[in-house]
Amino acid sequence: MAAPSAATRRKLQRKFKLRGFTLKVDALEEAAAFLARFPDAEDDALDLLLDELDKEPLQSSILDRDAVRRVVALLVEADEAVDAASPAATSARSALRVVDSFVVPRFHYDPIKKVFYEHTSRLAIHGEAGDKAALYRDRYQVLLQRLARDIYFSKPAFDTVMTEDDNCEITSIQSLIGCTGRRWIMGVISQLEERQFYLEDLTGACYAFLSTKHKITSGFFVENTVIVAEGELLSNGIFQVNTCGFPPLEDREASLSMLMGLDFFGGGVIPTEETVRLSTLEKKAMNDMFVILSDVWLDNYETMEKLGVVLDGYDSLEAVPSLFVLMGNFCSRPCNLAFNSFEELRLQFGKLGEMIAARSRLKEHSRFLFIPGPDDAGPSKALPRCALPKYLTEELQKHIPNAIFVSNPCRVKFYTQEIVFFRQDLLYRMRRSCLIPPTTEETSDPFEHLVATITHQSHLCPLPLTVQPIIWSYDHCLRLYPTPHTIVLGDKSDQKAFKYTGITCFNPGSFANDSTFAAYRPCTKEVELSALES
Repeated sequence: MAAPSAATRRKLQRKFKLRGFTLKVDALEEAAAFLARFPDAEDDALDLLLDELDKEPLQSSILDRDAVRRVVALLVEADEAVDAASPAATSARSALRVVDSFVVPRFHYDPIKKVFYEHTSRLAIHGEAGDKAALYRDRYQVLLQRLARDIYFSKPAFDTVMTEDDNCEITSIQSLIGCTGRRWIMGVISQLEERQFYLEDLTGACYAFLSTKHKITSGFFVENTVIVAEGELLSNGIFQVNTCGFPPLEDREASLSMLMGLDFFGGGVIPTEETVRLSTLEKKAMNDMFVILSDVWLDNYETMEKLGVVLDGYDSLEAVPSLFVLMGNFCSRPCNLAFNSFEELRLQFGKLGEMIAARSRLKEHSRFLFIPGPDDAGPSKALPRCALPKYLTEELQKHIPNAIFVSNPCRVKFYTQEIVFFRQDLLYRMRRSCLIPPTTEETSDPFEHLVATITHQSHLCPLPLTVQPIIWSYDHCLRLYPTPHTIVLGDKSDQKAFKYTGITCFNPGSFANDSTFAAYRPCTKEVELSALES
């Protein structure tokens, strides 16, 4: 490859610097080689390259060859697709944006001004005590401001004659002292004393006895969840609960209208005119399909054999899937301190790359997204988990340069649709940590209770930090506010799909254990639960 001219070098460095990027020498050469393919439209090609780099889940603003090469490979394939008179393939690829958890913006709620403002300072991985307090406070404030707009809990604008049954206005716990009669409170279930659970808000705490005798809503009531309870404060200081449940959900469009264009999802704010255009394209993308597999054990011969069957099946289709999402664990054994086969695992990722590359149509027209599991290699078990280590994935990327390795959880924006992927054995932990048995009035299905819990809590993992550690400063990455269109919960439990208040939620099942996986069609939000015959 010929060295770029001095003028080209200066142009590249200036343009990349304006976008906030710094180029290493090998990355500059890669970008110059891409521009050389378009001698009559260098500026347009460079702008396109920068636009696509902006969409990538980059870990650093200093770009190396691999980061640029991954995007260049994508653009070259798109250009070849245009030459082959296949605009549909190009539009599908350009419509897909993957958002790493560690680049999701953080917002705080100001209860005085009743607005959200963005946190602009740097977030620390190892936080201080104040960061842990902020985690609970921010979770509570998000749900409280949502509840305040609910027709049943909002304070009347004018003084009206209301019966006690109609008045559901929330009372702060501190204000309960001296009050008689029925009151509604909203608080976090907190274990302030050993095996003694309290309801706690921003003003105080009171002991509240929770049992199956109370009328409760669907969901798992675990420590750290926020609940709305109706009852009366007794003379002994105990809040006698009559009814309790999770804060009511708010329609996605209602939430968005209150956020005044703030980007909570991390996929970028789309102007109204562009949203209308993208919605039209999304509805026309009938052939686009995402295939999701969880527990892809690379060290297990049977699993790899089954994966080959799945890839062969989709490679033979007239329209191949737009995206394959492969979620961990990628090894049948936990990658902990006792694990000493990292070199072998690296080679197994390379074999997976060879397997994908052997299916030429999938390599050319599909993208591959890799999300680590709870027992995969990484710096800690705390959420969110960073992408798989580069050491393990280098061999695979030699065969599939545009493979995407992101955090767990991660977010995908497809045209206007927002999709959240989360790989965690959440159902087992929720059931184990549940303080009272869930009600069976509406449903007895554990997965439906799980979906109700995370959506009403607006959080992917509302478990105690002792059960599932979370990086305090990055707790916002697990928020589900405003509610996304689709939530994919990779879990080792049985595969399941459930549509709840317009939100599509599904678990593709454990591919290694049960040979189960799922296909999702974004244009219709339909889920096809699949399995290989044994």
